[in-house]
Amino acid sequence: MTKPLSLTFHGSARTVTGSCHEFVLGKTRVLVDCGMFQGSRTLEGLNSGAFGFDPRKVDAVVLTHAHIDHSGLLPRLVAEGFEGRIWCTQPTADLLEYMLADAGRIQEADTARRNRRRDRAGEEPFEPLYTEADALAAWGQCSPVELEEWFEPAPGFRVRLWNAGHILGSASAELEAGGTRVLVSGDLGPDNKAFHPDPESPAGFDHVLCESTYGDRAREQISIEARRRLLEAEIRGALARGGNLVIPTFALERTQELLLDIAELVRTKAIGHVPVFIDSPLASQATRVFERHAHDLEDVDPDCTFNCPNFHFVESVQESIRLNSVSGAIIMAASGMCEAGRIRHHLIHNLFRRESTVLFVGYQAQGSLGRVILEGAGRVRISGQDVMVRATIRRIDSYSAHADQGELLDWIVARAPVAGSLFLVHGESEALETLARLVVQRVPGIRPMIPEIGESYDLPPGAPARRTKTGRTDLTAALGRDWQNSYADFVTGLKRDLARIDDEARRQQAIAEMRKVLESYAAHRKAHRGKEHR
Repeated sequence: MTKPLSLTFHGSARTVTGSCHEFVLGKTRVLVDCGMFQGSRTLEGLNSGAFGFDPRKVDAVVLTHAHIDHSGLLPRLVAEGFEGRIWCTQPTADLLEYMLADAGRIQEADTARRNRRRDRAGEEPFEPLYTEADALAAWGQCSPVELEEWFEPAPGFRVRLWNAGHILGSASAELEAGGTRVLVSGDLGPDNKAFHPDPESPAGFDHVLCESTYGDRAREQISIEARRRLLEAEIRGALARGGNLVIPTFALERTQELLLDIAELVRTKAIGHVPVFIDSPLASQATRVFERHAHDLEDVDPDCTFNCPNFHFVESVQESIRLNSVSGAIIMAASGMCEAGRIRHHLIHNLFRRESTVLFVGYQAQGSLGRVILEGAGRVRISGQDVMVRATIRRIDSYSAHADQGELLDWIVARAPVAGSLFLVHGESEALETLARLVVQRVPGIRPMIPEIGESYDLPPGAPARRTKTGRTDLTAALGRDWQNSYADFVTGLKRDLARIDDEARRQQAIAEMRKVLESYAAHRKAHRGKEHR
């Protein structure tokens, strides 16, 4: 009897990032996405762990879009022996040239910086996850395809891509293999989003994988004009405080949406001639790709949308450092979750200033620096430095590139009938479980499944999926805040807490007692290891 198509979840299961779905039919293996984990240090540590498969035996990759949590491990995949093609839309391929190269440079630069830190003196040096050369090699394996046109990435597989309305070039992937029809949503955009038409794809599948990032959240539905009014109010408020408005932003799509709105606010004189610094070479490159595809985008005037005289694209490190002395400006820098890139430099120089404002305009994963700041931390640790948070912290949800709860439900309903199983992925536990309950109420006969990382399923045609392998229960602690988040919270307030003890002897006693507790755990571990070796 021929074995049915199988599916293994190597990422984005009970977490938002690390998208990687492995489909196997006989000896043929096709990945949909191969992305990086982003969030806590423990979660990011999964990026350097062994793949759950042999890269040399993967026949093809189908890539839904260029965001790093979907594409960021492609260079490592290629470096470890993958020789197949990476199938994606033309805009995605164009963006990957810059996205992956930038990721490689960040890997190299961050590794060098960590190795230079004084608190790591004498330890084994870190190695970069991959290099810029690895990244460009992966980009060279891209094969662009048109939306809604069938192609065969590997023997026995037929695939076509559908507009997902998320970012430039984003797609949902429809697969047919072994008589089974599957739809992988990728990331879905909201209705009435700037630049792109609403998501679309056919109905009537055996199995569907649907993202769930905002499965527990219903956003207020507002027009682009209303969104601009919100941004105008935030800009005016920040400038009235007298300092900079610092916006952590994703270089791809979010930056271009903000530029679209700021250009319109300047054109209509809703705001003055405030200087806007886009401190991200990647954002500059991505903006040029947007200009190249302007004829496919909605709301864009190719002659002036991204060429507003207020805009200053910052390229060199020296130019970026000079922004330390700027006040009363808008500074946009990547990354959007504050986990890497130049935004960390600007946070170090602005978070402690009461006149500064930090405006979040995108999703902040659990354990990320952005999430820690947004949740009200009084102090944070950035690149080995303790930074007090005195700046005004603000947030606008209206720029999300993800469908909200209601839009996800509508998308699922529109895919019916689903003869087999609906898998909910790309979400934190609360979002996944909330969306699952609502799907049961809204779509009779569908029993949503929430997979774990490492779980495998057979996907028979016309019947529910059958689990064939359990997931990795050891990863539970990595999917939210980890010990390093707790350590950063503890250590950034430790000096202040000790200073509040007004007696020197008691202060020394407190330090001694903390050291004694740590030594007791070390002694317990040593004793436990001794028993294991008897």
